[in-house]
Amino acid sequence: MSYEMIALLMFASMMLLLATGQRVFAAIGFVASAAALLLYGPGAIELPFNQVFKLFNWYAMLTLPMFIYMGYILAEAGIAEDLYKMLHVWFGRFTGGLAVGTIFLMVIISAMNGLSVAGMAIGATIALPEMIRRGYDKVLISGVVQGGSSLGILIPPSVVLVLYGMIARQPVSKLWFAGVVPGLLMATLFIIYIVIRARMNPKLAPTVSDEELNMPLREKLALARAGIIPFAIFFFMTGLFVFGYTSLVESSAVGATAATIAAIAKGRFDWKLIRNTSMQTLGVSCMFMWLILAALAFGAVFDGLGAVKAVENLFIRQWDLSPWTVIIMMQLSFIVMGMFLDDTAMLVIVAPLYIPLVKVLDLGFDNQLIWYGVLYTITCQIAYITPPFGYNLFLMRSLAPKEITLIDIYRSIWPFAAIMVLTIALVMIFPGLALWLPEQMNVKG
Repeated sequence: MSYEMIALLMFASMMLLLATGQRVFAAIGFVASAAALLLYGPGAIELPFNQVFKLFNWYAMLTLPMFIYMGYILAEAGIAEDLYKMLHVWFGRFTGGLAVGTIFLMVIISAMNGLSVAGMAIGATIALPEMIRRGYDKVLISGVVQGGSSLGILIPPSVVLVLYGMIARQPVSKLWFAGVVPGLLMATLFIIYIVIRARMNPKLAPTVSDEELNMPLREKLALARAGIIPFAIFFFMTGLFVFGYTSLVESSAVGATAATIAAIAKGRFDWKLIRNTSMQTLGVSCMFMWLILAALAFGAVFDGLGAVKAVENLFIRQWDLSPWTVIIMMQLSFIVMGMFLDDTAMLVIVAPLYIPLVKVLDLGFDNQLIWYGVLYTITCQIAYITPPFGYNLFLMRSLAPKEITLIDIYRSIWPFAAIMVLTIALVMIFPGLALWLPEQMNVKG
């Protein structure tokens, strides 16, 4: 059997196991171990096993539980809810102000947590009921929460970019800085769209009454003080990192400690909070570690076959495809897979093939793997919200108030998906949007 057929059989076996409902890491790890044994004999079991040491030797992996813990403790302690109340007062007087404030909330939650699911949970449970109560259009606000939550895996500290950095062997610090400008650009485009829609049809997003916004100065100051806490934690943590006082891992520890102190200061740090936060952090961290281990094991066997060279030869030499055509085909495949899988599963499945291929493509600029990391994260979020089976569509339905139907959710995502596609196009046309900031920053980690 040719190496190309073996590689195809490995992928087919993996997809078959996933179709039976097996856990992603188990399916991928099993295929990797079985292929190693069948191809190279009993001694080859060391090939996937040795990836454990590679995983635990990667120092940046320590940031994962720290940032996940920071996000969960800020959410569990009610600090995110205080932040929304502050944004509600600031933006409530403007047409579409609460929707714009929700996008700001999503940006800040992203900077605290790094997971899109956390942003969606907070937006759906805190922001959606408030906007429905004030007469906002259901379709508009459903799109706002889904679009805003997509910023969670792009704006640092992005947990998904940590996963990508581990598999692609790229510096996490550069990947995070690469996500800043595209993430803020996408958030700005969301806000522009909301403002334009609200100006064209004020009934979609009415202003909040003056009676509701008028409050004593003491309450306004207390609200501002509560809302500033997430900003202070984020800027303190990233400031030390950017100016070279701490490494990446040390900054994550600073953020986790600052979040704990904030919860204590608000009088919300108790045994229940500790238990819930610890269990959630452990669950998510272990999931990511198993996925990374499975990807490394599969990649070691897959690369040993020379399958990447075979695919490169097929696309570039036999089919005579341009590098940009190959990139677009990769993005389209992510959108199709995203209807059935989450972002981490997609990356783990195709990383052994796509990442080496991107590395050898001649796109005309340096740091192609850093740039592609940003492209991958945005495309995954488009896949997440694409009907009929987008993962976030059903998550949104389970979290949203009963007034919002699945049809409302389906109708809501198209403008925001179009903005994401526009952002991808801009990043492809102007790679400097993703690469300029990492090139300017001289950071540790």
